[in-house]
Amino acid sequence: MRVQSLTLALAGAALLAPPMLSDAAAHVRAEPAAWREGDVRAADLLARVRDCTQISHGRFRSDAGRPASVAVCGTRRAVFWKADMDIDCDGQSGSRCNRSTDPTFSEATAYQQSDGRYLSAERLPYIVVPAASRIWDRLDDGVRGGSVAAVVYRNRVQYAVVGDVGPDDIIGEASYATAKGLGIPPGPSGGGTPSGVTYIVFKYSQVKPIESHAAAVAVGRRLAKQFVRGG
Repeated sequence: MRVQSLTLALAGAALLAPPMLSDAAAHVRAEPAAWREGDVRAADLLARVRDCTQISHGRFRSDAGRPASVAVCGTRRAVFWKADMDIDCDGQSGSRCNRSTDPTFSEATAYQQSDGRYLSAERLPYIVVPAASRIWDRLDDGVRGGSVAAVVYRNRVQYAVVGDVGPDDIIGEASYATAKGLGIPPGPSGGGTPSGVTYIVFKYSQVKPIESHAAAVAVGRRLAKQFVRGG
């Protein structure tokens, strides 16, 4: 699933427009959620994952039919990989994620909310991890449903949870909400980005309930601070 053009609607003349917000207020309202999720800079996180100690027994594909070029790397506190971002729109049906907007839509996600319903890709920032295989078994490194991730794209950091499981040989996918927070086109058909995304998952972390993004941000901020300090 690749980049979808987003059309910006321009409407109204100056005399008919509603009163303008102050520059500061307009900036706050327009600021993506990912920019407000903590005080750990994207540059600091990227500096900590500049070098890769490969822990996967081989490499993953970014998409079916592509060369296997993506390694899973590890440190004492986290695992990480650098890949593309495809859009996962599975789970609860909504106005953006449903059978009409996504030909491959599934009503199920690998993990469920505390009320038993599947996750909402539209509302919850989550990432997709590969199913266990000879290449890598996430459980060996303490990665499970609800584990906390810091997803970095350009100068933005989005905290997310592990929320779904994909094919055992493909990596690089996240929910509609994750992409939207990072400024990546989130559409399930044509959205995403072909490169430049870093996924950092903190070992043995877990948010309960899994659907609480506020909890993921709180845990993510704390663990990200420890991570960039080398702790």
